[in-house]
Parts: sequence; C-alpha cells; structure tokens
Amino acid sequence: ALGRIVKSKTDDGMSTRSISEIAEETVDSFSFFDDWQEKYAYIIDIGNSMPVLDPIYQREEFEVKGCQSKVWLAADVKDGKVQYHADSDAIITKGIIGLLISVLNDHTPEEILAYNMKFIEDIGLSQHLSPNRANGLASMIQKMKNYASIHQGQQN
Repeated sequence: ALGRIVKSKTDDGMSTRSISEIAEETVDSFSFFDDWQEKYAYIIDIGNSMPVLDPIYQREEFEVKGCQSKVWLAADVKDGKVQYHADSDAIITKGIIGLLISVLNDHTPEEILAYNMKFIEDIGLSQHLSPNRANGLASMIQKMKNYASIHQGQQN
C-alpha cells in the first residue's frame, strides 16, 4: 500500500507547498491504483488515518447539509492558516472529507478560496460517485470554502 498523503513541513510545522502542488501529488498517488476498488480502499485508509474529532463538533451546527451520511466539519485559523477538523459516520464519506482536508488544510483562506478543486476530476472521483455522494462532495467543498471565507483576514 502507498504511504499516506503527507505534506512537506517547515521546522515550525507549516506547509511549504501550494494547494496545487499537494493536489498534483494526490492525483499521482491515485494513479498507482489500477481500479476503483483499490482507489476506494485508499480513500477509506485516508479516512481511517484522520484524527478523532472532538465530540463538541458532532452537533447539528457543524453538520454538512446535503450529505446522505452524517458529516461534521469545523475549522479554525492558526497563524493565518485554516485548520479543518472533520468526521463522518460513513467510511467512504470520512475518506472523502479526509482527502479534501489533506489538500486544503494549513493554507490561507485566500489560497483555499482561489483553488478550483480540479484534482477531484483529475482523480476521476466525481465520475465514480453516486448522485447523492456527488451532492455531498459538493456540499463538503462549499462548507470548507465558506469557512475559509469567514476566516479570511483573521489571525489566530
């Protein structure tokens, strides 16, 4: 199995690469798999590697509306970078939100808002989701961008 999607860090723990660079590496990681069974297994691995979400965030106000399963998403800003926290009660969905976080986390709100999320199509994910899951994916992306918009210009 491939290693996790890992970002380069500077000594202070901050990401040193752009969202586009991380997205490109993510697409490369998915290209190692021959079929969608393997890609789904990788997505599940991503979800299983996510840190446990503090139960304080597992409330309705943090729920992503439009998802078939329950998805909770929260964000804060540290040193001008958005930090996302999420969980889901469905393993594939948890992997999908983990995948989004692995690409967008630790970037400024401006970078997140400017990024077009093209890597999802490049992986082929959008074509392999049911209409309900595709709607859920769109809702997750929208909520992540909404958080970035809310935190735009905020420090710590």
